[in-house]
Amino acid sequence: MIDRPTVDRILDAANIVDVISEYVTLRKAGTSYKGLCPFHDDRTPSFSVSPAKGVYKCFSCGEAGNVVNFIMKHDQMTYPEALKVLAKKYGIEVQERELTTEEKQLENERESMFLVNEWAAKYFHNLLINNIDGKTIGLQYFRSRGFRDDIIEKFQLGFCLTGMQEFANAALDAGYKKEFLVKTGLCYERDNGELIDRFNGRVIFPWLNVSGKVIAFGGRLLDSRTKGVNQKYVNSPGSEIYQKDHALYGIYQAKKAIAKFDLVYMVEGYTDVVSMHQCGIENVVANSGTALSVYQIKLLRRFTSNIVLLYDGDEAGQHAAMRGTDMLLAEGMNVKVLLLPDGKDPDELARNLTADAFREYIEKKQTDFIVFKINVLLNGVTDPVRRSEAINSIVQSIAVIKDPILRDTYLRECAHRTSMKENTLIAQMNRFIYNDKEQQRKEQQREIEKQENNQQVLSPATPIQQASKVETMLIQTIVRDGEKLIIRDVLNEETGEKINLNVAQYIAYDLGLDNLSFKNPLSVQILNEALKHSEDENFKAEEYFTHHPDILISTLAVKLSVDRFQLSESMQMKEREIDLRDRVMHLILDYRMDYVEQHLKELQASLSTESDLNKVMEIMGEIKKMQDMRNVLARKLGNDIVV
Repeated sequence: MIDRPTVDRILDAANIVDVISEYVTLRKAGTSYKGLCPFHDDRTPSFSVSPAKGVYKCFSCGEAGNVVNFIMKHDQMTYPEALKVLAKKYGIEVQERELTTEEKQLENERESMFLVNEWAAKYFHNLLINNIDGKTIGLQYFRSRGFRDDIIEKFQLGFCLTGMQEFANAALDAGYKKEFLVKTGLCYERDNGELIDRFNGRVIFPWLNVSGKVIAFGGRLLDSRTKGVNQKYVNSPGSEIYQKDHALYGIYQAKKAIAKFDLVYMVEGYTDVVSMHQCGIENVVANSGTALSVYQIKLLRRFTSNIVLLYDGDEAGQHAAMRGTDMLLAEGMNVKVLLLPDGKDPDELARNLTADAFREYIEKKQTDFIVFKINVLLNGVTDPVRRSEAINSIVQSIAVIKDPILRDTYLRECAHRTSMKENTLIAQMNRFIYNDKEQQRKEQQREIEKQENNQQVLSPATPIQQASKVETMLIQTIVRDGEKLIIRDVLNEETGEKINLNVAQYIAYDLGLDNLSFKNPLSVQILNEALKHSEDENFKAEEYFTHHPDILISTLAVKLSVDRFQLSESMQMKEREIDLRDRVMHLILDYRMDYVEQHLKELQASLSTESDLNKVMEIMGEIKKMQDMRNVLARKLGNDIVV
């Protein structure tokens, strides 16, 4: 457990723009910063970061919070994990008390898996550098690829000994549980319960996520056993912390360079990435033999919308490039393709060229996706049917592009290169677009129907959904102005003392007169915490709640204060004390009116089902009482009297 003073030091040191810039390309816009939201498919910058408030907000999907919330949400971390990431970034020592036996048993499973992977990466790297077999087998292999020591260190490259249980025994001796060695995929278990090292006899390529945590490993077999072996490369299986189609090799080492150059190079293998880094090109990632996924594209699009596919020029490379282009285009990426000459790969070119020479080579040789696809599909094709199929495929690729101007440009290029009439291609493209939209509409309809069915069967509303509009407005007032005094020098009849009441205190007092309370548990917690801190002279409700350790509270607080951080301090209107008081009093009257209206509905519903005459008369009396109260409230609110 991290103590509060340490938490405060971390939060004070953390610069939200600095932190989020590692994940999202931000550009200054007035007093705030804007970029593409990392939490949904954002095509126009709707993600806003306020350095003054220390909060972020997406005005499209609604995600909001502080710097800790961002890391928690983005990297799927717990609150302590996110704090540790920030502490490490800003060089703050985190002192934690020793966990009890019971707490250790309840330790987060994901964290345990991360810890095992982190230890394994260090273990493999140490073997590579210091073990005799690691040096003569593993290190020698990396030396043969021309990898320098600094690059080996940068990517934490390692080696696993050839014994079947060398790693497993070392991990168990170090205190790591068998359960997590299996769940991370570092070992697999035989029927007799025996653990076997998955990566034995292989050089190791650790996979790091965007935040630098080790999520998986890739291992390459080196010796004569590679002859006739199908699995020269072995990767970690999917787990709680590693989903193959969500990850990209090298993303952690590349993210800053990608944002800097506003460009990413996509290659196929580990060694391609490492070699390009060594020659000075760092904005490069690999999908390592897997088909490019939407998740991977969205991950890249947080940093850039420009991508160059660098694949081998053989049939497999062509196929890989063809598979990826449509998906990239549909996600709004600007796609270029470079198929390298036969027998060449990025690894070999990187070893023979400087960074500038390599970039110049790519710039000269790369082609637009439309030119690439035409060259591949129509090269030497004379058969009318095959030619028609190829052109259809090209037009279908153009149809997925969202930008109409770009779409038109590519269509003209296609017409020019294929000698087809432009009108014919336009008509076919429109059919593809219509069919796609119709398919999306049907899927959306099915999803809506599914959700509606689930809502009927499933659960009650979430705490946030339970809150009425007026309750939300009252909580908004507490979040924004909870510490501000609105009642001064009121005589306490019990003590004879004059007291002052701030917004939170007055709301609690006034609602308490009628034994009313908020329905939403989150609202109750916010009010109670505002009351608890009311005597603290330095208490600022907005700052306190927007940086609250509970992600639900901080997220809600940011959403409720969001219009403020859009405006500079000079543009924000200062509300007078009397106006704030009037607004709070009016909201409380509205809340009472809501309560009365709801109670009336409940009474009328019970009246329709009640057969006992005495109870009917009792309910009718209660209804009359509520109607009278409603009319009194209506007069106070300036509304028409309800009969």
